Amino acid sequence: MANFPEIERRLHAREFVLKEATIIAAGVRVGCSVRNQHEQGAELRVGANVEIPDRFLLEVPADDTAYRALVRWRRNDRVGVALYSNAPKD
Repeated sequence: MANFPEIERRLHAREFVLKEATIIAAGVRVGCSVRNQHEQGAELRVGANVEIPDRFLLEVPADDTAYRALVRWRRNDRVGVALYSNAPKD
């Protein structure tokens, strides 16, 4: 049986990065890392047993920005998020 390449479903090219970040929701802060990112989304790495809400603020010091994020998928310690807006940190 032939092996065909997986069909690429992304609308934007990913940029592989390694940035430290913080997920902020309901007064709780959870450390994570950004593994790849594009203008409308990112892949985060968090602890496999960490509960992450569907919506949160993602603070990325390297970008000097906080993004509003919505979880699109979850796999073990990986979380894919859509990034809807950003604002410089105060």
